[in-house]
Amino acid sequence: MTPRVSTFALRLPNSLKAAVERMAAADGTSMNQFLVMAAAEKLTAIQTAEAYFAERRGRGNVDEALAFLSRMGGEPPREDDELED
Repeated sequence: MTPRVSTFALRLPNSLKAAVERMAAADGTSMNQFLVMAAAEKLTAIQTAEAYFAERRGRGNVDEALAFLSRMGGEPPREDDELED
């Protein structure tokens, strides 16, 4: 079954359009296919990050974090731990 598609006009700055055309040609794809893949990659990255941070948020413990942040300092840095100038 062929997926349903929608069309819409997309306004791109000339320089961005030229760059997309070059990259699509180098990739052996149409500009449309390149932009569809780019949009899909961006959505996947955002959804993955949202899921990751939601899971991390669920494991968080405010009291433990505050205790960690207010603890007394430890030993001074070792000689090999110092930043170079």
